[in-house]
Amino acid sequence: MNLSQIELLRVLQENDFSLSKAAEKMHIVQSAVSRQLQLFEAELGSPIYERQGKKLIGLTSLGLRIMEEVATINLAKNNIQTIAADYIDSNQGVLHIATTHTQAKYFLPKPILRFREKYPGVRIYMIEASPEQLINKLHTRKADIAICTEKVGEDTDLIVKPCYEWHHAVVVPKSHPLSEGEISLKRLASYPILTYSFGFTGRSNIETAFKNTDMELDIILAAADTDVIKTYVRLGMGVGIIAGMAYDPAMDQDLVARDLSHLIPSSKTKIAYLKNNYLPLYTQHFIDELLVAAKELDLH
Repeated sequence: MNLSQIELLRVLQENDFSLSKAAEKMHIVQSAVSRQLQLFEAELGSPIYERQGKKLIGLTSLGLRIMEEVATINLAKNNIQTIAADYIDSNQGVLHIATTHTQAKYFLPKPILRFREKYPGVRIYMIEASPEQLINKLHTRKADIAICTEKVGEDTDLIVKPCYEWHHAVVVPKSHPLSEGEISLKRLASYPILTYSFGFTGRSNIETAFKNTDMELDIILAAADTDVIKTYVRLGMGVGIIAGMAYDPAMDQDLVARDLSHLIPSSKTKIAYLKNNYLPLYTQHFIDELLVAAKELDLH
């Protein structure tokens, strides 16, 4: 048994047990992949793959257990490489941030700008996706940290840090009836609603607000992108429920925003990363910048 064989098991799993894809990824011929698997299974004395002819179709019960250890070994290998790179030069590297559109546009610009001033040698790659996809990016090491509101607190393999609390707002054209007067759930429910897709930007809290009432929201359009919601509000399709921070007084002068903190529970944006995953010094400092920016939001 050697590290190359362990790496092969990981690559096979990431490529749906395709021998040809694994061979391509590891820059070896397919017959070498098959040979290494034969040697590995012979050493163990039991097969770890279910087969259909020569094709691998899944893992045996032993294979499933072994892949848990393979994940641990792979984490240790990556940590060793990251620790060494951090020791040699903690001002150089790559930071992969997985987040949603709302966080990327309305919260992250200031902390990223300040971080870049301190760490000009660190390249930043931002991945925008749904919360479920963001969590998957962490587990597959395609992201170092995730920043979002939904889902991350449900994953026990993650370290989750609360970042900042925020509220929803309703946005309407200036001539709309909801631009004036008291806002209530009943008034909101009497209009077509444009808001976030399930799993995005506190949508679950919007649902919670109406859960114990006899009223239902008529959600006629749902989107992951706040700017899309505001576009269709401007077209007169309905009223928008968005994150309060996504209303820009300068850019959205044609719209009126009304606070909904008294009607919809507050939402909390969180920072998440894998347990036992070594974070380079610059990543730790980036998290510090996020927390500083969060405190500034609270002050306002």
